[in-house]
Amino acid sequence: MAFGWIDEQASARRRAGLVRTLRPRPADSPLLDLASNDYLGLAHHPEIIEGAAEAARTWGGGATGSRLVTGTTELHGELERELAAFCGFEAALVFSSGYAANLAAVTALAPHGSLVVSDAGNHASLIDGCRLARGTTQVVAHADPDAVRKALGTAKGPAIAVSDTVFSVDGDAAPLAGLAAACRAYGAGLVVDDAHGLGVLGDGGRGAPYAAGLAGAPDVVVTVTLSKSLGSQGGAVLGPAKVIDHLVNAARTFIFDTGLAPAATGAALAALRLLRREPERAARAREVARA
Repeated sequence: MAFGWIDEQASARRRAGLVRTLRPRPADSPLLDLASNDYLGLAHHPEIIEGAAEAARTWGGGATGSRLVTGTTELHGELERELAAFCGFEAALVFSSGYAANLAAVTALAPHGSLVVSDAGNHASLIDGCRLARGTTQVVAHADPDAVRKALGTAKGPAIAVSDTVFSVDGDAAPLAGLAAACRAYGAGLVVDDAHGLGVLGDGGRGAPYAAGLAGAPDVVVTVTLSKSLGSQGGAVLGPAKVIDHLVNAARTFIFDTGLAPAATGAALAALRLLRREPERAARAREVARA
């Protein structure tokens, strides 16, 4: 029977107590939310809501197509320029999700004959990027620059090291300076996912790479999500202009995906401008975390 194997897997999940369920929340829940990624509380901020509404009124409900066809609006360009400038990088490229941004960065920067060195604690999106990349992936011990250095020593072609900046399961921070030094010793690139760092770490929330002195480095590429501290949806890749140009031409999750919806783009841009105007929000998030 077609899909009969699904019943077997469902039974196994039930026996193991691993069944996932959806639990819709009301718009006006009285509960204190300690489970979301809305670190700065901007998802319901009036300026961010108005940014989304104004963008929808101006540009419509959807982007209407791939970014390379009709899906790029002037709003996308504004967000990319301001996000790159805020985080200290030469250029940025906006995607429909942070997951898509990670798939793009890893797959497009790991061609045939390359080596990808991946931290054992990386997010699923980075892991999937490694699986889809045409290079060879070597998984190394968690947060261990020496393990990365040893793995890079085996590379016979282009190489990148891939890591979260703040790991989503344990909440620990990657040793970015050590990882960068390991990569530079072998002429490798460093690709880091700053989903949980943007808006919280660094001067005014400019992110973990900025705090580590890596912002704008020619051998560093950063991915971010717009759905956490910025309270919106979508993702972006930041880095040297030549890397961003390469992604436009080679990243399948950019070329073949519909552009980020105007409302999400407008909300993220409004949140970014608010964060730039009120840098104390990032410091407050760190203060609460310490408490």
